[in-house]
Amino acid sequence: MQYLLAGLGNPGPEYERTRHNVGFRIVDAAASKWGAEWKPWQKLGEYAKVSVAGHDVFLLKPHTYMNLSGQAVSSLARFYKITPERVIVCFDDVSLDVGKLRLRGSGSAGGQKGMKNIIEQLGTDKIARLRCGIGPKPEKFDLVNFVLGKFSREEEKLLEPALERAVCALESYFKDGLQKTMNSFN
Repeated sequence: MQYLLAGLGNPGPEYERTRHNVGFRIVDAAASKWGAEWKPWQKLGEYAKVSVAGHDVFLLKPHTYMNLSGQAVSSLARFYKITPERVIVCFDDVSLDVGKLRLRGSGSAGGQKGMKNIIEQLGTDKIARLRCGIGPKPEKFDLVNFVLGKFSREEEKLLEPALERAVCALESYFKDGLQKTMNSFN
């Protein structure tokens, strides 16, 4: 069985370690643990193929910028004939405290434009998603400046173990399925 695990973020050194690139960081942590080697994907991003719990898992980091993430996700999913039910997307969530994880099997984009584009491109909201908290946004901060800002040292200390927990949650998802993983990690 094949799966697609996509981490959302923006390409380029100016966006590295920003709040909006938490999805990239989760997939990078998974790739490191699982021994993945990144290769270019049709000028739309980077991908790698690994085996997790007996499944072929394609990792993907779109380089289309956040708002057009669905182009890379739908391209790879179509090419490898991966149905939306076998796609899981990792991204940041400003409504969750820094490092808090939330896994769901479907739903709206919740204001996350990369996820919105993926839903549009795949034609369904029945797509698993692992959200990692980056908030709360301070009241007087502009949302764009906040998500494109870097974490403080204190926030990084909270985020590092969350990235490890996220990889454990993904391993559980591939091994034990959505419901059991939601019960364990939400």
